[in-house]
Amino acid sequence: MKQIRNLTIFCLIGLLSFSCISNKKLIYLQEQDADKMVATSGDLKVHKYEDYKLQLNDVLDVNIRTTSPELNLLFNDSDASSNSNAMRGGLADGGDVYFMTGYTIDDEGFIELPVIGNLKVVGLTVEEAKTLVEEEVIQYVNSASDYFVRVRLGGMRYSALGEFNNPGKYTILQNRVTILEAIANAGEMTTVANRHEVTLIRQYPEGSKVYKINLLDERIMESDLYFLRPNDLIYAEPMKVRELGTGATFVQTFQLLVTTLTLGVLIYNATNNN
Repeated sequence: MKQIRNLTIFCLIGLLSFSCISNKKLIYLQEQDADKMVATSGDLKVHKYEDYKLQLNDVLDVNIRTTSPELNLLFNDSDASSNSNAMRGGLADGGDVYFMTGYTIDDEGFIELPVIGNLKVVGLTVEEAKTLVEEEVIQYVNSASDYFVRVRLGGMRYSALGEFNNPGKYTILQNRVTILEAIANAGEMTTVANRHEVTLIRQYPEGSKVYKINLLDERIMESDLYFLRPNDLIYAEPMKVRELGTGATFVQTFQLLVTTLTLGVLIYNATNNN
């Protein structure tokens, strides 16, 4: 009996040491020690957001309207109803809406607009790209009051890999998306996802950079990594508990403990009977 008791204590200590994921490892945006990430600013979290520079393969939604119906037909390669139908169809099929109705930046950094032709927009902000389009449009009208130009990103594209309930490639039809919104859109992370060290791969004109993000720290809201950029990749790796195969909750751990103890007793009895 002493051996069984020792085996029970050993199994209990071992399982409880490596299993049961605490809430502290699952709750986002907790208060952390001041030296772990970024400086605090009281209760108000000041966001850092740098203007995004357009890159190759980005899709722009360019809308040009003038006081001339004839020019409107020329500047837009499809009328409003066709665009509307394409957008509804893209949404219904789960496709990328603006890939069909927008303008993709080619390998040389250009977009091709009706009448205007090629414009180099890579490396520009969205506002700078709008100004560039306006400079071309004004050549076809009498004054600045005779036209309207809107340029925006054709949705926020990103990929979610690893410990997500619905991993995959997504497009959110917004100009600005936080990393928490992106996680929610991918079905939230699984219970065993390591939220303390999430990998973010971000694309730049000169290459890619890899960042490690602590989503448990509320001061992430003060970092420029809090907002996604087009073509970001979020990878959530599993915690050690998954490698060990132990339970993620107390009930799972208790069930595993009972099974282990039962097996231990059976082995002990079989050994003694022999």
